Order: sequence, then C-alpha cells, then structure tokens
Amino acid sequence: MQDQPSAQTPPELFTWEFATDPYPAYAWLREHAPVHRTRLPSGVEAWLVTRYADARQALADQRLSKNPAHHAEPAHAKGKTGIPGERKAELMTHLLNIDPPDHTRLRRLVSKAFTPRRVAEFTPRVQQLTDQLIDGFAEKGEADLIHEFAFPLPIYAICEMLGVPREDQDDFRDWAGMMIRHGGGPRGGVARSVKQMRSYLVDLIHRKRDDLGDDLISGLIRAGDHGEHLTENEAAAMAFILLFAGFETTVNLIGNGLHSLFMNPGERDRLQASLAAGETDLLATGVEELLRYDGPVELATWRFATEPLTLGGQSVGTGDPVLVVLAAADRDPARFAEPDTLDLARSDNQHLGYGHGIHYCLGAPLARLEGQTALATLLTRLPDLRLAVEPTELRWRGGLIMRGLRTLPVTFTPEGA
Repeated sequence: MQDQPSAQTPPELFTWEFATDPYPAYAWLREHAPVHRTRLPSGVEAWLVTRYADARQALADQRLSKNPAHHAEPAHAKGKTGIPGERKAELMTHLLNIDPPDHTRLRRLVSKAFTPRRVAEFTPRVQQLTDQLIDGFAEKGEADLIHEFAFPLPIYAICEMLGVPREDQDDFRDWAGMMIRHGGGPRGGVARSVKQMRSYLVDLIHRKRDDLGDDLISGLIRAGDHGEHLTENEAAAMAFILLFAGFETTVNLIGNGLHSLFMNPGERDRLQASLAAGETDLLATGVEELLRYDGPVELATWRFATEPLTLGGQSVGTGDPVLVVLAAADRDPARFAEPDTLDLARSDNQHLGYGHGIHYCLGAPLARLEGQTALATLLTRLPDLRLAVEPTELRWRGGLIMRGLRTLPVTFTPEGA
C-alpha cells in the first residue's frame, strides 16, 4: 500500500499503485495544490487541474488551445503530447487537435451523425449487437467482460456508423486492441496500428466516392459547409478520431461501470430491482453517476496556453501544457455532496465526464445508449453476475488519458441451466 502523503509532500503520481486507485492522490491535490505542475512519465512537464470550478474554466477557456503547434515543447518532449503515430500518419487535423474556426466547421459537418434522432434510429442495432455478444458466452457460465463484451460492442457499433464493411471490422478490432493493450506502454505498436488504420480509411474513402451510402464516411464525403468540403486528410482524420475516441471511452464506461456496481452491491441490487420492474429512470441517472464516480476518461486531452494566464492562483506560461483531471474534478466536495459515494439516483450531476465547452464529446449520445443498453441487458440476462477473482487481483491499464481495466473476469449461472 502506498504511504499516505503529508500535507507538505505531494503524493506519487502515475505509478501502478496510483492507477489502481488515484482518488486519494487527487483529493490531496485538490486540497493542497489544485493547479499542480508535474513531470509526466513521458518526460513532458504539464499543469494538472483538479478542482471542479477550475476545470470548467479551463475546459472552456479559449486561451487554452487544442492545437499542439502552441506547445513550447523541448526536444525531449517532441511528439509526446498526442496519440502515438498520428503526426507521422498525417492524422492531426481532427477535432481534438484544432481550434475555431476550423473546429467549428468540422464539428458542424459531423455533428448531424450524432443527433438524438440518428442515435435513436441506431438503438435496435445496438441492442442486437449487445445480445449477440452475450449469446457468445451466456451458456459458458464465465467470461472476461472486457475482451468478450465491453471491447467489441463499441468497435462494431462505431464501425457500422462509419460505414466500415462487416468483412473489414475484425481488422479494426485488431488495430483498436493494439491501441488499448499498449496505450500505457511502448508507443511503436500503437503507431503501427494508427498507420494501418489511416491507410485503410484513405482507401475506404476512395471506394465510397463511387458508392455513397447513409453512413458517416459517406456523409463526410458529400458534406458541404457554405461551399467548403473536407480535404481527404480531414476526412481520414475525422473518421480516425471518431473511431479512436468512440470506442475506448465506451469500453471503459462499461467496464468501470460494472466494476463500480460490483464494489457497491446495494446500488447494483437497486438498479436490478428497477430494471425488473420495467423502469428506466434509475438506469439513465445511474449511467451518469457511473461516469462521474469512476469515468472512462481520467484526464481531458491536451491543451496549450497561447498567452500567459492565471489558473487556480497559478501563473501558466505561454506554451505550457495543461491537463484537466476530470476524475478529480468530478469528486470535488465543493461541487458534489458525498462525492466518494456512488448514488445511482443522484440528480444534481453536472459531471465533466464528457467535457465542457466547444469540445464537449460529440459522441456522448451514442456512448450513453451503448452504456445503458450494455448494463441493462447484462444485469437482466445474467442476474447473478459476480467477479471471478478478488477485487485486488484486477489490474488497470496504464496510460495518461483513459482509465480502464485490463480484464474483468466474471462467473454466473449459465443461461438455460
């Protein structure tokens, strides 16, 4: 067990022990150093923002650019602030790396794919995918819910929305798996997968120009905004980031959510009773609470100061990287009553799990749909679902931005037994 830091000594960050339970360290930072400069495992120095009010300010502050060109990066930090390989693969021009007016133009073009109506139309397919995946292990009485369920569900869902042919979707699953397995380790494997994905997307865009459909890539090809069209690089980068951002967040939403329910059996029983009664209100508020309590994105993606500014009483210099710690902000007692308690019926819950401001997560409606469908179907079809190992045996993936389990082994009474 880690030694508890004193009021004068900052806790050790980014160790494997920290990854298992970062919340005590974040509580210390909120109280003693709410905007804290630290050296990351990559060698990059950045400011960590941990209080809710400061986090909301930083997420919406236009002086904090998303464009890595504003990073005053020293030689040892070159290329270490984004997705591994995206720079070499010419995939930088996506929503997580650009500011207005380009951000406004590209977001407007793609936002129509994630309207409530479009997501509602996709609901039956998400339910079908969910049931098919559960069918694959329901009679075995055991499963790894990360690799057999939480991981493939959002991959197949976003591939279908993008218009990736079904015969190619397993390739995407392999590339995405490489990103998840190595996200906190060597960057080479991730970079190779990014390069392969980019080559495939460019080829798919060329093929779809002659056979446009109702999918998102076809929409990107035909999209015009006041006479402007996406360049090939912009279209490939947009498809890439929708896939990249659209799968691991949902993998972790499902995995972390199930883990939180296992660790809080009273709340899990409460949700199952609600589902058994045919009610959905607790499911809806419950998924929002799971996002707040132990969400899939630990730190918001990189921001860089375009001019000197003051944040939480600290002077942030031009070119400094700023990382908003969503996991810390969403447990701030100044904003949430009993923040370390899981309350699936929590109503005052303006969590930052999907961000805030102009970079608010575009795919939030789809992620909510997948999370609600996955949890409700699992808990209904496999009501005695339980961990197959001691909680202390579970391991969390290393990495800076995302928070998720490597595996989630479970047992249950087989269907039909």
